[in-house]
Amino acid sequence: MTPDAVAVAVMIILLFPMGYFTLASPAFLLVRLDIQPVAQLLRGMFNAHFLVMRVAGAIGTVALLLDGRLLAAFGVGMITALAIWGRPWFMQRVDDQLSARDAGDAEAARRLRRLHWSGMLGNAVLLVALVAGIPYVAMPA
Repeated sequence: MTPDAVAVAVMIILLFPMGYFTLASPAFLLVRLDIQPVAQLLRGMFNAHFLVMRVAGAIGTVALLLDGRLLAAFGVGMITALAIWGRPWFMQRVDDQLSARDAGDAEAARRLRRLHWSGMLGNAVLLVALVAGIPYVAMPA
């Protein structure tokens, strides 16, 4: 049995942004989030991650559908749906905390840090699920 090239390509395309985010996001644990440029950079990183996952997931879902891998397409489609509908929800909460911080709320940085942790945890869970699914997706149906 040889690996299915389309499925392997989709997995690699999804692994790159998830892996980058996994490696880049912990750096923000070393700095204070009450510093405006740092918090804005964190916001930009999350925003970019959601947008890249949206595009990569949509392309991957379509490729898997065209390849006839319905179950794999469903799984990648769920990741894509999370990126599409999770972005406005998550970014609104980040923006709320940035506004609260600018208004003088001393606890806003702590709540922003919790959002940071939850975003990293969510990405880690999806990354583990994706890696665990590779052996099942990569082989021909």
